[in-house]
Amino acid sequence: MSRVLRIGTRDSELALWQALQVKDRLETLGAPAELVHVKSAGDQDLHTPLYQIGTVGIFTRALDSALLEGTIDVAVHSLKDVPTEPAEGIAQVAVLSRGPAYDVLVARKDMEFLENPDHPARIATGSLRRKAQWLNRYPHHEVFPIRGNVGSRLSKLMESNWDGAIFAQAGLERIGAHPDLTLTLNWMLPAPAQGAIVVMARSGDTECFEWCRQFNDQATTLCVRQERDFLKGLEGGCAAPIGAWAWIDGEQLRLRGNILSPDGKQKLEAETAATIGDSFDLGRDAAAGLMVRGAGMILSTIRNGKS
Repeated sequence: MSRVLRIGTRDSELALWQALQVKDRLETLGAPAELVHVKSAGDQDLHTPLYQIGTVGIFTRALDSALLEGTIDVAVHSLKDVPTEPAEGIAQVAVLSRGPAYDVLVARKDMEFLENPDHPARIATGSLRRKAQWLNRYPHHEVFPIRGNVGSRLSKLMESNWDGAIFAQAGLERIGAHPDLTLTLNWMLPAPAQGAIVVMARSGDTECFEWCRQFNDQATTLCVRQERDFLKGLEGGCAAPIGAWAWIDGEQLRLRGNILSPDGKQKLEAETAATIGDSFDLGRDAAAGLMVRGAGMILSTIRNGKS
């Protein structure tokens, strides 16, 4: 093969780690590859909370453009950042085996504030989903916005007067960050497809498809598809306070999903299962059930800028 596959990636430490996983897999298969750095709009504004920016595909549009312009051959993303409807002319070609999907709390000094109902703790996150679920469980806490890559957010936490900040477990592990005080939030539903890495390419690029499909993980692809179908069915977008988690349990595919108001006071949940062969509509059906129960009203208040 004479063609060198150009892998487009954002230039954060985590994005580069993810792109290198794809590069290693391609080169192991015999396909020469190189990294091409592309700056995204989400990397340029590091102050405004993502849910206030409100731009679909804020971390993916620059790479989409590079794909369509032909300056890169494949783009590597955290799948949770990818819109449920890809840009015309671009298709998903592979999903890597999923990493940990949970969120974790990183504390600045100690975890005692979790046991003290009278302590008005200060928690940082740039995610509306994390904010809503946290306030639902700890309504007496305050939540503050934080932006930046994983390393800069850890530094901001330690330099602040916050009690803790919420991170994706996969992000911490992938850059080798091991904060002293962490707590896995196994009660908090992750973002749909959190912990999964996706490879996108131009729809007609059969050579890229042939190479990348060889490292596609079928189990991960099956689960994240239902989570993203759940998100799509709620018409919430990547920044909405929507959580979903699908997993394989023997011969069944199980799915849990929720949607909350930004202040955490309203919460709708769904839990469902189907045999793997009959699970094609699992995510869409769960979303439809929540829409009947009032999810649309929650989404309407979010779009109107109310909590």
